Amino acid sequence: MKPVLVILFGILSIYLGYKIYDSINAPIEFNKVRNERFTQVINKLKDIRDSQEAYKIVNGKYAGDFESLIKFIDTGSYTITTQRDSSFMRYDRAYQIDMQQDTIIIDTLGTVKVKDSLFGADDRYKTMMNVPFAQNNEKFEMKADIIDKSGYKAPVFEVKVKKDVVLYDQPEDLLEKEKAYQSVEEVNGAEIKVGSLTDVSTNGNWPPIYDRKKKN
Repeated sequence: MKPVLVILFGILSIYLGYKIYDSINAPIEFNKVRNERFTQVINKLKDIRDSQEAYKIVNGKYAGDFESLIKFIDTGSYTITTQRDSSFMRYDRAYQIDMQQDTIIIDTLGTVKVKDSLFGADDRYKTMMNVPFAQNNEKFEMKADIIDKSGYKAPVFEVKVKKDVVLYDQPEDLLEKEKAYQSVEEVNGAEIKVGSLTDVSTNGNWPPIYDRKKKN
């Protein structure tokens, strides 16, 4: 029996060692995968936000679908203007003299294509609706609306994707913990998103670390 027990204890020791190693290493690997994937997802959300802000400048509202947004980037243009202070003399009937009047003069300098301004020669905007690392080619969910804020009709938009889609192949216990985060240092909640359909905001729900530029 002794050789059998030795073998059994050996197997048990290897198994326990593996479980201890896995309990330590799994969160480290999870964080590595999460940070890499979240970075690419958030970069796309930033592209969408920049495109939506350009769309609003020209159209006075946000695009409700990606087809309209991409078409706008392909064909849209900004009007470039400059303003300068000026003044002129106007006869004042009350004082019966000419008095100086201040004004602002707005000059139109020309136009610039939206695509050139936002993306240059890069055509990544054509696939910005696709969620990076998605297993089943999932798309970002995007909506736009007009809400009432103290009597002011404010355009709003929201773009989001569930963390389940981005981290589909990760350990379930670590994924559930990730979805429950409520911290200034984490991407809070079960989704990664930018904008809001209830508030006038174009902020994302990610921490500042994802906005820092990479060092050369």
